[in-house]
Amino acid sequence: MAFELPALPYDLNALESSGMSAKTLEFHYGKHHKAYVDNLNKLVQDTDLAGKSLEEVITTSFKEGKAGIFNNAAQVWNHTFYWNGIKPNGGGTPTGELAALIDASFGSFDKFKEEFKNAGATQFGSGWAWLVKEGGTLKVTKTPNAENPLVHAGQVPLLTMDVWEHAYYLDFQNSRPNFMQNFVDHLINWDVVAKNLAAA
Repeated sequence: MAFELPALPYDLNALESSGMSAKTLEFHYGKHHKAYVDNLNKLVQDTDLAGKSLEEVITTSFKEGKAGIFNNAAQVWNHTFYWNGIKPNGGGTPTGELAALIDASFGSFDKFKEEFKNAGATQFGSGWAWLVKEGGTLKVTKTPNAENPLVHAGQVPLLTMDVWEHAYYLDFQNSRPNFMQNFVDHLINWDVVAKNLAAA
């Protein structure tokens, strides 16, 4: 069964007031994300990976060094996870167990934000910043290109920020720091992050 481009959880223009334009979504979701889905379907057709779950394709292709399949499969997963982790008028502060664990793991919510933005800022070239659960604690990590926590034993992804240029260039030009500040302040869906933690 072919992989499909998952529907966005909001309209293309829903994030305008939160600093992400419909034009960015048209290109980032409608062109880039769709291309990864289309490429993945072509690459796994008539292989032993056809019919496997997206997560199985990611972990198997990573172990077997099938870079083309891995890169496209991981980017399909990463983008779907990314879109679901943001919302119109997001940002703010987490509550409950998530807030307590952030404080315990980083010292404060402000320290977490600083570390998360720093991960994005110091990821040279294309990649992702992540909030993951590892053991009983939370960590901020960064990965290059398509790599994600699914291929790192013991890491459960809770939140990601896309720092490929196509994620922000139409709205913020070459200012990755301004994009990241806006992401943290106005886009993160902490309810979804809390659900990811509860399921971890």
